Amino acid sequence: MAHLFENIFNPARLKVKAMQKEMSKKYWRNLPEASLIPDPIAEADKAAKAMIARMPTTPAPQHAKVQAKQWPKRQPAEELEDDGASTISELGEVAKGCRRCPLWRDATQTVFGEGPDNAKVVFVGEQPGDQEDLTGKPFVGPAGKVFDAILDDAGVDRQKVYVTNAVKHFKFEPRGKRRIHSKPNAGEVQACRWWLDREFALIKPNLAVALGATAALSLLGKAIPVTKMRGQVIEREDGLRVFITIHPSFILRIHEPADKEAERERFLKDMKQVKKLMGT
Repeated sequence: MAHLFENIFNPARLKVKAMQKEMSKKYWRNLPEASLIPDPIAEADKAAKAMIARMPTTPAPQHAKVQAKQWPKRQPAEELEDDGASTISELGEVAKGCRRCPLWRDATQTVFGEGPDNAKVVFVGEQPGDQEDLTGKPFVGPAGKVFDAILDDAGVDRQKVYVTNAVKHFKFEPRGKRRIHSKPNAGEVQACRWWLDREFALIKPNLAVALGATAALSLLGKAIPVTKMRGQVIEREDGLRVFITIHPSFILRIHEPADKEAERERFLKDMKQVKKLMGT
């Protein structure tokens, strides 16, 4: 019971005066969890601030200006028969004007892929997050930091791989002044598949890593049970090998320290397997 109390304690909802009004402090000794009460109260302010720090940031004050700059009036990508890009850098410039689905309207800017044109492996995530949307760079938020650290532990040089997302715009639900991540639907994934195919056509990697279900859907054209297929390699009709694993954000959503560390080790094992596959 005590362990349960520690896990369900929410510092953001703590109201000490109201708690004492309902039950005077002198009666706390009769509660089996009484010995646990002082410590959570003492740490509540610190814990609440940490919770706030982990929340999505409010849109940048310059959001409108950045958006206006990033969405120049140009021909919608779906009407282009040939984007004319011969490098990833050029393709990224073209993608700034993408209007293939409605997500561009609320996003700050297109967050295109990043990495060398001759990368042997392409990592595909779901979509940009809050911080990626504001900076215009992929995998720079909390999940990106976890990703970078584990790649380093696995001996994979981030500078030599290409990282991108199945969807190039941040999809979110506004809650007050906050922007909460919202999963892209199949139509949005399909619309953005046009860009992903162009990235692969230019890079010509020998391996793709699907980070999560949305990435797997985009790369394989069908829903894949990631938990069941994790660690497996699926070869597409065009010969591209696709390695299936979780998205690093999954690790961040685990609350129990031991479980979080175990999942991190599993992901590290996956990345070590990717490193071996990169050389074949």
